[in-house]
Amino acid sequence: MSKTTPSTSRTTPGSTAPPGVPDDPYALRAEDVREAPTTFTGRLRHLGPGFVLSAAVVGSGELIVTTSLGARAGFALLWLVIVSTAVKVWVQMELARWTILNGRTALEGYSEVSPRIGRIGWINWLWIGMDFAKMFQRGGIIGGTAAACSILWPITGEALSFRSLAVWTVIVTASAVLMLRTGKYGVVEKICVACVIVFTIATVGLALGLPATEFGYGGSELGEGLSFLIPAGTVGIALAMFGITGVGADEMTTYTYWCIEKGYARWTGPDDGTEARARRAEGWLKVMRLDVAAGWLICTLCTLSFYVIGAAVLHPQNLVPEGNSMITTLSRIYTDTMGPWAEYLFLAGAIAVLFSTLIGSTASVPRLWTNTLGLLRVIDWQNVQVRRRTIQILTYCLPPVWAASFLYVQSPVLMVQIGGIGGGIFLLAVVVAVWRLRATGVERRFRANAWLTAALVLSSAAIVFLGVYGVLDVLGISLTSD
Repeated sequence: MSKTTPSTSRTTPGSTAPPGVPDDPYALRAEDVREAPTTFTGRLRHLGPGFVLSAAVVGSGELIVTTSLGARAGFALLWLVIVSTAVKVWVQMELARWTILNGRTALEGYSEVSPRIGRIGWINWLWIGMDFAKMFQRGGIIGGTAAACSILWPITGEALSFRSLAVWTVIVTASAVLMLRTGKYGVVEKICVACVIVFTIATVGLALGLPATEFGYGGSELGEGLSFLIPAGTVGIALAMFGITGVGADEMTTYTYWCIEKGYARWTGPDDGTEARARRAEGWLKVMRLDVAAGWLICTLCTLSFYVIGAAVLHPQNLVPEGNSMITTLSRIYTDTMGPWAEYLFLAGAIAVLFSTLIGSTASVPRLWTNTLGLLRVIDWQNVQVRRRTIQILTYCLPPVWAASFLYVQSPVLMVQIGGIGGGIFLLAVVVAVWRLRATGVERRFRANAWLTAALVLSSAAIVFLGVYGVLDVLGISLTSD
């Protein structure tokens, strides 16, 4: 197994570095190890990365694409929502396990998967290409947030006018940058947890309350949604939804950084070959699995809620969110069920959902690019000060680029779908990387659980099948005979 060389700086367990020595969450030091909690309550106290991931995931995909899919297909694709959120977590969990055991980031792992092209692996290059596609998705997130703010308070001009959207785009982008200018994980976690609580209660509550309105649904609609069929005309948006909803490839990659910065790898400590370290690793892996489960539960509940709301409220009225009118169309979900006053409730909720996703992206993407620059030897990733400075510079520079892409395209739904297709392609490469890293960087002791292995096999098979299906569909090749 490949290992990271421990830092030589000396600290007491769980403490920060001494004065003058930057604290490095990515360094594995014997002095920083902690015993993992042994009780369920104790593990709950150490959750966090999963909530950060949920805040990033439950946003553009769920509010925009999933609701649009429900509006187009009705309840028919409810099963795909469940599959999309459940099938990917096992790959996420496997990648996080490799990270905790080795104390290394996912991008560092990808660089070890052959063939290498220059200084990095082919999957790293694929990530670079995918991230340019995801730029449109992040622009769509900013645009959706700006549109909601424009309707709530135009500031200048009319609601959804270019002037109003431009002003709000600047405000939304600047707010995210300023909130995350320090680049500290603790700040990210606090903001994301608050957003998760707000939008989970609002979204799930509305979906559960629909049966009491004229847009109610029952067992027959839910039964139709579990028939495992893809209606004609919905394949494209269904594939985009699979790429976006649930944990995507970029979120899986980012999750490894949050696990490190939370402390799971650092508290496990460097691999010294001792039984004590192995038991400690098993303990923190259990915390990570609970963290993944908590994030998955939130993601699934919210995704199902968004889909059901779109299928029950928008589909019967033939309303499909499109262009900058997306927010106005989605607001019908609330106004048609609770009255005109509820539009303000929806707008507040939409801003919270979309802005939380922007926060997740603004926090994570600069880290990924900084790590990539380190792998390319443009900067020294191991130098804490250089790493932090680069992350801060990119935090200031990248979000304005995403915002500019929205002002140019001005179609949040299309922009999010483009990013989703790019993410779906990258997901196939991550599956390849996970199996390679599992074979070379995870000792047999930590992959002996037959149930987890079986789940990973099924997860990988489903991702590959849907990925191949999507490629063939784009090429116009049908898997079914006439």
